[in-house]
Formats: sequence, C-alpha cells, structure tokens
Amino acid sequence: MNNNITPIPDTVILYTVSEVAKILKTNRGYVYQLINAGILPCVQIGNKKIRHDALADFLKKAEGYNYTDPYNIVKAS
Repeated sequence: MNNNITPIPDTVILYTVSEVAKILKTNRGYVYQLINAGILPCVQIGNKKIRHDALADFLKKAEGYNYTDPYNIVKAS
C-alpha cells in the first residue's frame, strides 16, 4: 500500500452547475459560459462539477469586475 497518498479533506465540496447557478443567482447557461471561457474550473464526473474552492477563488478574483460577457471582462463601473 502506498503511504504517500494525501487524504482529501472533508471540506472539499463539489457543486453541480445548477447549484452554482443558484449560488450566483444566474442561470445554468451562464455558468457553462464561465466554464467554457476558462474562467471557472470544473471537473467532469458524469456531469460537470465545480469545487467549492474553485468557486470561492472565482468570486474573490471577480470582485471589482464586470463578468456580464465572460469573453470580454471589464472593470466594474
């Protein structure tokens, strides 16, 4: 048995695209745009899932910017 394996913390949470859409108060299509634009990382296990940490990082980086068009991000006015 390999003893060098780091256990996954209990705090790792995966969200579905629908759950992320509810958290962001938007629709699933917009979440897919964020994923396809490379802005919101995801894993695909069956359907696409977003790690809690990835969503938190996205929200921190997004502060102060307008993400209405994920392919044309500008400073929020």
